[in-house]
Amino acid sequence: MNTRTSFLAQLVGLYCVILSLAILVRGDVILTAIEALVHDPSALLVVALVGLVGGLAMVLGHNVWSGGVLPVVVTLIGWWLLIKSALGLFLPAATMLALFETSRASKLYLFSSVVTLLLGVYLLYASVSYARRDREGG
Repeated sequence: MNTRTSFLAQLVGLYCVILSLAILVRGDVILTAIEALVHDPSALLVVALVGLVGGLAMVLGHNVWSGGVLPVVVTLIGWWLLIKSALGLFLPAATMLALFETSRASKLYLFSSVVTLLLGVYLLYASVSYARRDREGG
């Protein structure tokens, strides 16, 4: 397996696990911080720009559509980050606020956190499994 795929899978996997556990454990504090963020257009711009750089880096450095499930999943995450961040630059602040309020009211953020946790666990497991298989020559 490509070492870049393994690195990105571990990086994104750890990020997903840590973030989702933080939201599941301290959701009230994190939601309060996010609510303050969506009320500040300057902060939203900075978050979108940072996400855009991350998405561009992943897409330019890892645009792999073959070689198994893990490389494709890592590529899809890069594209998702790029598209989501680009939309953040173009969507009005009122739309971002409405999306946040809908997520909070419907508790969709809890479902999203569980899905993110499962994605992170998969990325970590798959990257370690593939690395072990590569070391054993299989």
